[in-house]
Amino acid sequence: MKKFSTYGFSGINIKKDIAERFRAFSKEISKSHSETLEAMLNFFKWNNLNPNDNLGVKTDATKKRINALIAIVRNIEKQQTLPTKAMLDTLFQEMNKVDEEEKEVERFDFGTPETLSRDTELEHYKKRYDQMQQQLSSYQNKTQRLLEHLTYVKGTFGKGYYKLDMQKDELEELQKELNNVHHHHRS
Repeated sequence: MKKFSTYGFSGINIKKDIAERFRAFSKEISKSHSETLEAMLNFFKWNNLNPNDNLGVKTDATKKRINALIAIVRNIEKQQTLPTKAMLDTLFQEMNKVDEEEKEVERFDFGTPETLSRDTELEHYKKRYDQMQQQLSSYQNKTQRLLEHLTYVKGTFGKGYYKLDMQKDELEELQKELNNVHHHHRS
């Protein structure tokens, strides 16, 4: 009560049903009727509104505000939403192309493998084993030939070393053969 005693109060005559509506509204908005009435007056003043104004689209000020909002939304749509949507559409189209290419790769059929009898399979592996044995023997012979051309030279001031006593043509031929070794082993 001390707070209100510093203010001067005046009475206003209001119809009873309107006063009841105001009291109910005032309880929702603030602690006192004065604060509620002040908030309502401030609202009208700050928003440049008159309580008798129609808040529909009929006033020029409201039309201008709505048109400004529409322009802002269209600008956002044009500058941000549509380009982003276009980029996403492009991305999804590329993803669909990749998916289709993967499906085409998956559709490739290697055919049904030929079933081999046990004897045929054993014969295949035996032939392959014999080929590998021949290649191994050939490489052993080439290595032995290379080792036969090595001679040990005793160093005058340090360790000794091996010297390869072979013609340049022979060495190049041996290098060609050894470079082609990995081509002999096919899976």
